[in-house]
Formats: sequence, C-alpha cells, structure tokens
Amino acid sequence: MTRLKQYYHEQVVPTLMQKIQYKNVHQVPTIKRIILNVGTGEPSANPGLHEDALKTLSLITGQKAVPTKAKKAISNFKIRLGQPIGCRVSLTGDRMWEFLDRFINLAVPRIRDFRGLSRRGMDGRGNFTLGLKEQIIFHEVDPDKIKKLHGMNITVCTSAPTDNEGIELLGALGMPFRKEKENLDKKKKRKKVQSSNQEIPQEKE
Repeated sequence: MTRLKQYYHEQVVPTLMQKIQYKNVHQVPTIKRIILNVGTGEPSANPGLHEDALKTLSLITGQKAVPTKAKKAISNFKIRLGQPIGCRVSLTGDRMWEFLDRFINLAVPRIRDFRGLSRRGMDGRGNFTLGLKEQIIFHEVDPDKIKKLHGMNITVCTSAPTDNEGIELLGALGMPFRKEKENLDKKKKRKKVQSSNQEIPQEKE
C-alpha cells in the first residue's frame, strides 16, 4: 500500500467521518482517477512539442502517455481529422496515489509565486482541475533536456457528491487550497458605492 493511500485510510477517513458525520466508511469520498492532459496544437506550429509532451507525461507518471487526436478538421487552425493535437494519461490504483503524493509534496512547492490552489477548479460534482504553466516543477523533468516549456491540465476525479466534500477530501490529503475568506473591505466599498449612487433627498424650506 502506498504512503498516501495508507494515510487516507488511517487518518483521512476517520477525520472526514467525524467532521461531515458520515454514517459509515463507505460514504467517505475517495480518489477515483487522475487525468493529465497536454494540448500541443498543430504540429508544424510547434515542432517537437508533441514528442516532448509524450515523454514528459510518461516520465512524471510512470505510465505510457497516449496521443489525443482531432475529432474533426478545423481549417482555420490547419488541423486535420485524426491529427495528433495533444496527449494524456489516466492514472488509477497505486500509480494514482503515488503521483498525487509526489505532486502535493514535491511539485506544488516548486510552482512559481505559489499562493495556494483556487477552489474555483471544482466542477460542481466533486472533481478538481488545475492548470500548470510549466512542466519543470516535477523533479523527474530535467530542464536541460527539454526543448520548450509547456503546461498541462490535471484533473483529480473523486467520488464526492458535492464540491465542498471534494475540497474537504483533497484538503485532508494535503492539497494546499487558498484560504478564500470573506473580504469585508470589498463589501464595505460596494456599500459605499451603492449609497453614493442613491439620490439624496433635499431638505424642504
């Protein structure tokens, strides 16, 4: 059993059962799948990018990446039907847990000017997606051996029925979400603007 998976069973499950008051352990949400996706666009516009992206995803996940192909032709972008326009990896089982562990504890701290992950990445069904600008945050990637920087999207699919439960699960696993507390200053400014826009009644003589 991987380190993070063991931590989930021993620490996260009891914590969430108490906090959200689930009736049994089977109701506690878990991670189902992690999908990594890189869009490389039209090959002639970015020569070598598709091959680099395939190697990068395979390297950081330990699983062979598969090309994603255009489902229809787009003449404006010179994309033909069936042409490779990206690549993806879908992780489950131990590889999924191992990747998530490395991502949270090793890769995320290397994100430039990191201030926490935004909760806006939740999709309304308990799944979380974030976009990365550079692949070099992963320790497996040697900056001296890459031809061009590229980003990627990472989607963490959970069994949580709601976004709040998904956030609780990911937060308990160590996902560093940004603290989005209520901004009272902005509310005060809005109230001032609203009051200033109201017509001030004139005193009767």
